[in-house]
Amino acid sequence: MFTGIIEEIGILKRINRASRSFQIEIEASKVLEDVKLGDSIAINGVCLTVTSFNATSFTADVMPETVDHTNLKHLYPGSQVNLERALRIGDRLGGHLVQGHVDAVGTILQKQKLDIAIIYRIQAPVDLLQYIVPKGSIAIDGISLTVVDVFPDSFTISLIPHTAHLTILGKKSPGDSVNLESDIIGRYVKRLMTVKESEKQKELSAGFLAENGFI
Repeated sequence: MFTGIIEEIGILKRINRASRSFQIEIEASKVLEDVKLGDSIAINGVCLTVTSFNATSFTADVMPETVDHTNLKHLYPGSQVNLERALRIGDRLGGHLVQGHVDAVGTILQKQKLDIAIIYRIQAPVDLLQYIVPKGSIAIDGISLTVVDVFPDSFTISLIPHTAHLTILGKKSPGDSVNLESDIIGRYVKRLMTVKESEKQKELSAGFLAENGFI
């Protein structure tokens, strides 16, 4: 579990591609301070496991499922990536609860400066938009952000200068891809409402049949 507060920007040093998976080596400093083998580190919002490390970098394996459903497939040596270590008991929850399980890849449609803020409009799949609400939380490339508006095919967020400077999102432009993870609380609420509605329909159906002498 993560918070969506990026600790540093890492640089992809090496990538070893296999047929459908690959191994990456990332140069970093902050996230290596207390790293251990098997630790989880979010890379652009994707939870990956540390398989080896040294004083200046760490490696992680990217499995086929992750390759297919995230923007990590577009990485190349020299790429910058957002990094965050997993949340520990006692840590402050500065953003919101982020699992590191990407729901979909979105595309930046617009990038507009509004005073000191940067407004991004991001295209997202319709089935994901049902979990995105104005003033709600969403993780974009692992960054905890607040949704401004939601449209039939997209949503907008406002990026403050601090976040733009300390993450890779500030460097992205229209046409670039971003990893999206909806708020886990919203997904659970949606699931609960769906189950309750289904149970209600079953009760009504049974009542109707009994009332009309069918059961």
